[in-house]
Amino acid sequence: MNLKKKQEQPEQVKEKKLRVYKVNTHKKTVIALWVLLAVSFCFAVYKNFTAIDIHTLHETKVVEEKIVDTHRIENFVEDFAKAYYSWDQTAASLDNRNQSIKNYLTKELQALNTNTIRKDIPVSSSVRDVQIWTVTDDGENQFNVTFTVDQLITEGENQKTIRSAYEVAVYVDGSGNMVITKNPTICSIPEKSSYEPKAKESDGTVDAATTNEINEFLTTFFKLYPTATEKELSYYVNDHVLKPIEKDYVFSELINPIYNRSGNQVTVSLAVKYLDNQTKATQISQFELVLERVENWKIVN
Repeated sequence: MNLKKKQEQPEQVKEKKLRVYKVNTHKKTVIALWVLLAVSFCFAVYKNFTAIDIHTLHETKVVEEKIVDTHRIENFVEDFAKAYYSWDQTAASLDNRNQSIKNYLTKELQALNTNTIRKDIPVSSSVRDVQIWTVTDDGENQFNVTFTVDQLITEGENQKTIRSAYEVAVYVDGSGNMVITKNPTICSIPEKSSYEPKAKESDGTVDAATTNEINEFLTTFFKLYPTATEKELSYYVNDHVLKPIEKDYVFSELINPIYNRSGNQVTVSLAVKYLDNQTKATQISQFELVLERVENWKIVN
């Protein structure tokens, strides 16, 4: 009977106990990790207080233009050209020329120019004018000079004037002494440009009545202008825009005045014809003016 009871009782399941692992805070590994964390934190704080702000600096290089007085160089080249391009049909004149140009040329160039003017040359030459066009510094104390020379060439009873352009190089030493290092070399000079400015036109913003008023004002002003004093001009002009010229001109007419309105001002483009009593020639001047009317018309710019 007791055996039967034992069979009827359900078997009790034994629960397994979970193992709990305790971390030993005193182990060397844990201590090392804590030390590393503390050092890292301290280093971060230190860097925060001692950090240097880095700014990108954009340097601007200012190149100062060196102003060189070229008058001495120009005079040197002019004197050289007068000596170089002048001669008579005599042995004495040619010898004098050869001696004279030695004062300007290097020894190499003196040798190069020994026979440039033959003893039996059929013409004589005199310099009428020398004009300097450009003087440019090419570094190392050397300057390139472009010039023109006008020569009067005489052959027997015939005479003619010719103009030629040349370039030379001039070396200037520390004491300001000069010597020509490049023989006169043919070159070109600037010629007349084909540029034509756009013709100005009226845009119709100034009516006929205003145009007549301005015509009368400008006619009165330009009749007075050549001989007007500063006080007289102040009635027509603001802030000394036009100053006294004190000329014996007689007013003739306004030529092709163009009027355009801009706000309360009128811009004027015109030419004024005068007779010059001294030269008896016609003098035509061009003006760009700005007029403004408060009580009366005045030139303000």
